[in-house]
Amino acid sequence: MKKTILSILILAAALAAPLQAALNIGTAQTDITPPKRVPLQGQFEFRLSQGIETPLTAQVVALESAGEQVIFVTADIVQVHSELQVAIQQKVATRETAINPAKIIINATHTHTAPTYSRNYPKLPVADDIMDYPEAIDFTAGRIADAIAAAWKNRKPGKMAFGLDFAVVGVNRRAVYADGTAEMYGNTQRAEFRGLEGKEDYDIGTIFFLDANDKMIAVAVNVACPSQEVEAHYKVNADYWHPVRETLRKRFGSDLVVLGWIGASGDVSPHQWMVHKAAIERMNALRKLDTLQEITRKIDRAVADTWEAVKGTATADVPLAHRVETLQLPMRKVTEKEYLAAKAECDAIAAKLKANPDKAPAEVDWMAGIWHNRVLQRYEVQQKNPETRNPATIHVLRLGEVAIFTNPFELFSDYGIQMKARSPAVQTFVVQLADGGSVWIGYLPTERAVKGGHYSAIIQSNTIGPEGGQVLVEETLKRAGELFGK
Repeated sequence: MKKTILSILILAAALAAPLQAALNIGTAQTDITPPKRVPLQGQFEFRLSQGIETPLTAQVVALESAGEQVIFVTADIVQVHSELQVAIQQKVATRETAINPAKIIINATHTHTAPTYSRNYPKLPVADDIMDYPEAIDFTAGRIADAIAAAWKNRKPGKMAFGLDFAVVGVNRRAVYADGTAEMYGNTQRAEFRGLEGKEDYDIGTIFFLDANDKMIAVAVNVACPSQEVEAHYKVNADYWHPVRETLRKRFGSDLVVLGWIGASGDVSPHQWMVHKAAIERMNALRKLDTLQEITRKIDRAVADTWEAVKGTATADVPLAHRVETLQLPMRKVTEKEYLAAKAECDAIAAKLKANPDKAPAEVDWMAGIWHNRVLQRYEVQQKNPETRNPATIHVLRLGEVAIFTNPFELFSDYGIQMKARSPAVQTFVVQLADGGSVWIGYLPTERAVKGGHYSAIIQSNTIGPEGGQVLVEETLKRAGELFGK
């Protein structure tokens, strides 16, 4: 018995402590700006793009150590639709057979002025200057797959350093009132206003990747705020990540690859006018900066200050362990009252379509129809199986003393803060909106938010509720504990 226990302990220690090995790093970046007009995702209103304000890009870092691999891809898109993800994986398989498609992590910056890759959107007008959905998927997937293959092929021995600083980039966007209700972007000047619903995460975590000669070749910057300052524009725009990349390249090198990792921030926005509107406008005017420039200033300063502190710690000895799993999370149950309310909305939209047969669906609440219809479908599913669970893919990585946790949701901040506080790593990076899925994912709200109601916390806004959110936290931390031996 003692011998058996000893063998188990030795095996556990081996799993928890990856062998020391040199880190190989490859980088690439590619332009994924659509060459034609495209439908823009991120609003209920149907928008066809009317030009380009900034390019959209995909940034790629490929890592290999002791036979393990991970390929990080940050794309200037709203979310990673399953069709796009599958297309990328399939194209990578034809370009580089040594890459395990499951070890590719694609995260969205969540800019609301990028193409949609979902066929749920309305039928598009047929025109030479408009790119339809299959064409958009093929174009973007091809560009990203080429960049992934290039990054993998050019990997060379390198080093890594990491650190933490802080900056207020986003604020909680859910106002709470005296009666206990909440409202996204609610009026904070009402007498009934009692506060913002949740805590923001001001961490600016950075991983610096260097070549063997100590030249910085890439950075991963973790900011718990979605990239949606210019969300309602009709022109293609990468939002704040574009000026952030340009500024960091001026500081560290023109060919720097910048991974923009959005932390858990489903209840957060870069719109800082919820409380300090007049004061912020005054300070921006005094600094002669617009909002995007001010966000960039804060992130650049945090990254630069972090580098000054950690640049002497860069090491080539970076053990890598990477687990990817699909969790089965409990579906948030639809009540009969929620079902009936959603059915009434669907019936009203159907009546509008019948009364306006000459109008395109885009003009008659098409997105709201999809939104409410999902509730009806889920209710029917749960009537057959009340314990229905939904799949959600997560990645849990150990990169030396760093942990990286990904999830596909617009995850409310509290969950990310829990993961960081309880993580066994020296520093933890939480990345939301990473990888797609076979089902719609949406927001993942807290119990407090569900009680408050409104957009992002009501049944139409999510498939997984607070119960599933806590399962996500526990399962992620369980796997991290296995990788770190704690």
